[in-house]
Amino acid sequence: MRDQTALRFLDGLKFGPMHRRVWWLSAMGIMLDGFDFFIIGVAVPLIAVHWGITPFETGLLTSAAVLGAIVGAAVMGPLSDRIGRKLAFRIDLGMFVVFALASAFAPDIWWLIAFRFLLGIGIGADYPIAASYVAEISPNRLRPRLLIGAFSFQAIGQLLGALVGLAVLMLDPHPEAWRWMLAVGVVPALIIVIMRRGVPESPIWLASQAKYLEAADALSKFAGRAVKVSEIHDTSPSEGHAVLVPSTGKLPTANRATLFSKRYRRATVLTGVPWFLMDIATYGVGVFTPTILAALALSSTANTQYIADDIVATEGAAVLDIFLIIGFAAAIILVRKLGLVVMQSVGFFVMAGALVVLGATELMQQSPIQLAIIFLAFAAFNLFMNAGPNSTTFAMPTAVFPAEVRGAGAGFAAAAGKAGAAVGTFFFPQLQAEIGLFGTLSIIAAGCAVAGVVTILLRRLVTPAGASPDARDDAAAVPVA
Repeated sequence: MRDQTALRFLDGLKFGPMHRRVWWLSAMGIMLDGFDFFIIGVAVPLIAVHWGITPFETGLLTSAAVLGAIVGAAVMGPLSDRIGRKLAFRIDLGMFVVFALASAFAPDIWWLIAFRFLLGIGIGADYPIAASYVAEISPNRLRPRLLIGAFSFQAIGQLLGALVGLAVLMLDPHPEAWRWMLAVGVVPALIIVIMRRGVPESPIWLASQAKYLEAADALSKFAGRAVKVSEIHDTSPSEGHAVLVPSTGKLPTANRATLFSKRYRRATVLTGVPWFLMDIATYGVGVFTPTILAALALSSTANTQYIADDIVATEGAAVLDIFLIIGFAAAIILVRKLGLVVMQSVGFFVMAGALVVLGATELMQQSPIQLAIIFLAFAAFNLFMNAGPNSTTFAMPTAVFPAEVRGAGAGFAAAAGKAGAAVGTFFFPQLQAEIGLFGTLSIIAAGCAVAGVVTILLRRLVTPAGASPDARDDAAAVPVA
């Protein structure tokens, strides 16, 4: 076999059992984030009654996990470029298990906020690690769909969170039922942690570190046969071929300074800014979907009706979550045809319009027409969010960053997203109390429009669907004869 990079060798493989295992275990981590993302929104009304917390404490509680996720993504993304994907893949969900259980037994609101923050570190770490891992084991013809497919499990997790929340409310209609809601996620997380022990290291990461023997061994597990080092590495590259070792001979390193260097600065903006603005909308609106529905569509304000209102609003949110799943399905089908840029920019603009319409229903009298508009606006928001930026922002870093900085680039982008999530969840209840729902949703809509413009302006940085920046950048880094 002529000399090939590990990437080209991997691209030629069939999608086999080990590919499916790594993909599925990555998707399961994202599912847990979706579950936790939604379940806290169902639990908050109960916690507010149980402990009588203020809007400020509510903002801290709902934003604690996403604040932790900023730290997790920012630290573990670059760290996975140094220690590998496999070890990082296990550390993050181990934290989820420990601190989800601790959250369920929190003695007061401040301990709960602290445990939620630490849990968030594990959640945030899983984003860049899972994205990098899936990108580095996927054949290029399947890469965009596999990335979006893995991320689509966030919607499955949200729907699961809604169903678990409803089940708990039905079985135990009591303020402290929130403890059961937060504890449920421990069981699947523990199973996933155990199953992740058996996955191999990313062969592309190993090759990027010049660990060719280990890379060949890892590739053997994906190929289903013994792979020789000569099949993935040749120290005398010929015309049209390149190896993964930089021309300097030094092992690659990545940090925040690297990401803001001239070479990567625009890619960092393209992956970070839209994700930041998107997660303000995704989390600000998503976490408080039951609250929004209760404010717009429910008239009961009596304290004795808070559980009934929570049940009705959660039922409505569960129905609307179906459009999240439909959106992800559309993204998987359309990504090869439309590409990341079109899907992301169109999605942002539709989200902006839907939020303005949704906010305007606050000014309407409650009626069947108002309920229909609320449903259609929410459905459009959920559908185009997941058919657009909620899918594409996860995949975008793998399309613009090469392997040696992929973890750092994906980590920074995910951290930027979680910073937006923290802004959305912390300020949403306070802004709603100060300026009303229409004003709050209009501000979020403006952010979505800005994100769409940024995507269009920097669209030329994105590689075609299915392509990888690795071959392009490695070829530039290593002179060929």
